[in-house]
Amino acid sequence: MDEVTIQALGKLSAALETTERARGHLYSFHQLTGTADFMLDEAVALLRQAGHHEHADRVQGELLGRNVLPGRWTFEIVEEYDDTYYECFREVERAARDALADGRRHDLEARLKQERQRLSAAVSYKSRPR
Repeated sequence: MDEVTIQALGKLSAALETTERARGHLYSFHQLTGTADFMLDEAVALLRQAGHHEHADRVQGELLGRNVLPGRWTFEIVEEYDDTYYECFREVERAARDALADGRRHDLEARLKQERQRLSAAVSYKSRPR
């Protein structure tokens, strides 16, 4: 495989890895938002216990179970991201890798590993006492 193709597939792979990280952050957003929403139950109960019914009613009426975007909870955002962007990204990356690298992943990194290990071996050989 030529050097430019290896570089291109390396960039495509790195972009997919970055998308994987973004997806992880999206799942964190989903889980943290859900956790906060469930915490509101306790806040409402404590406000009521303290006699602050007006504030408890406001938290319950305006925040509890609220959509984070118009018409959507976080799980719906995650699903739409997966269905409209993430899956397409994975399919495009895999198709390019299958067609151009016989499905091998991380060819660029594999070459870097060989070069780094070759460099390391050369330096350790030269620095060994004789």
